[in-house]
Amino acid sequence: MKTPGSTRSARGVYGISVAADLVGMGQPTLRLYERKGLVEPERTSGGTRRYSEDDLERLRRIGELVGAGLNLAGVEMVLRLEADNRRLSRDLARARSRQNSRPED
Repeated sequence: MKTPGSTRSARGVYGISVAADLVGMGQPTLRLYERKGLVEPERTSGGTRRYSEDDLERLRRIGELVGAGLNLAGVEMVLRLEADNRRLSRDLARARSRQNSRPED
């Protein structure tokens, strides 16, 4: 989940109509993906959706997966597995870095 100001690419700046144009999807599709929990745009105090660059990248990935024939349940699984893979890769890199920085006996 995003935290305000965490990274520039995570800051919500695009309204739904601009986001839909930028990713080549309809606004109802973006709303559907949000309802299904596939994307979580920020909301203004008035409730307006604000999509970030990270959200747009995720929407493009969703579009690729749907285009490859996956249903939304499959898309959700792939996105979760990709996120798990990134996390595990970071963990492994940190573990290797710690191991390499130990003084030899």
